[in-house]
Amino acid sequence: MNTKKKDFILCTMFAVLLAGGFLLCLFVPKEQYLFSERRMLNPMPELSAEGVWSGRFMTDFEAHTVDAFPFRESFRSIKALTALKVFRRQDNNGVYLTEGFLASLEYPLNEASLARAEERFRYICEKYLTDENKVYLSVIPDKNCFLARQSGRPSMDYADFEKQMADKANFAEYIQISDLLERDDYYKTDTHWRQEKITDVAQRLAQAMGTGISQDYEIHTLEQDFYGVYHGQAALPLPPDKLLYVTGQDINNCKTYNWQEKKEMPVYEMEKAAGPDPYEMFLSGSLSLLTIENPGARTDKKLIMFRDSFGSSIAPLLISGYSKITLVDIRYIHPDYLDQFIDFESCDVLFLYSTLVLNHSDTIK
Repeated sequence: MNTKKKDFILCTMFAVLLAGGFLLCLFVPKEQYLFSERRMLNPMPELSAEGVWSGRFMTDFEAHTVDAFPFRESFRSIKALTALKVFRRQDNNGVYLTEGFLASLEYPLNEASLARAEERFRYICEKYLTDENKVYLSVIPDKNCFLARQSGRPSMDYADFEKQMADKANFAEYIQISDLLERDDYYKTDTHWRQEKITDVAQRLAQAMGTGISQDYEIHTLEQDFYGVYHGQAALPLPPDKLLYVTGQDINNCKTYNWQEKKEMPVYEMEKAAGPDPYEMFLSGSLSLLTIENPGARTDKKLIMFRDSFGSSIAPLLISGYSKITLVDIRYIHPDYLDQFIDFESCDVLFLYSTLVLNHSDTIK
């Protein structure tokens, strides 16, 4: 085959591939929501002279084409497998795989962030609480505590993390729970702990706060597969988790009110169990303010829990020990507004936060 003919064939093949890719981008149906990354597709920008002149159109167009590229998820998986298996990278998009578990690199310890978290917690105590309130603090270690150092990844000293937080927040009694946790208490593809695995954690918290909780539970398995947040970020072809949830007499009979949307809601939001993030079935996900009332309570004790998303799955386990639990997420509501909704008189107060939030406390208002 002569050189001209070979060049013609190569040019023709390239043109066909280019045209084919262009037509696929135009006509292949596009998902408006990227389930693997839990975000909306970057929309096609509107063409205008101002947009073209400023450069904004091309920037937004590039973002759209990256999201709308045909077979995007397959290419993401190929890229992730190549990075990990061929080039022996330790992570993909900051997420690493070890022993079948996915986790996000969390390093180093941010002492300034711990100080800021303590300052925000202290502000709440000084503004609203009196000597009648008993105040507690507990730190939830993230999965890296059990995976990072053992797999050769950078790791914080989690014992030092706890000690520093407990020492800074000397206005609260510290309740250690890290010794009750292990790798298998967390989902393989998600950030969070498994509700059915933390009944012992709930028991310790309740005992330390002077109440008792029921251990009479039924465990149910969600029918849908659970692909956690790390599954989409890692883009690796891994099997899903199974999500289990716990019921009991107190959980079944309690009344829950969503102050953010001003409506009653169930403890387990089964509509959200079928959505992009099934973990949001626990108390409807990250809400700024909600209350759980236990009409069959054998005590008049009340608890106010300042928490992150980990608190959504442990709060139902604690309800049998209280007549009312108020959950507050000060990532979404400023503390100055709390007295409009909450009566702090004679309530126990628990600050229950994961190391992931405490090490990035700029998210706390």
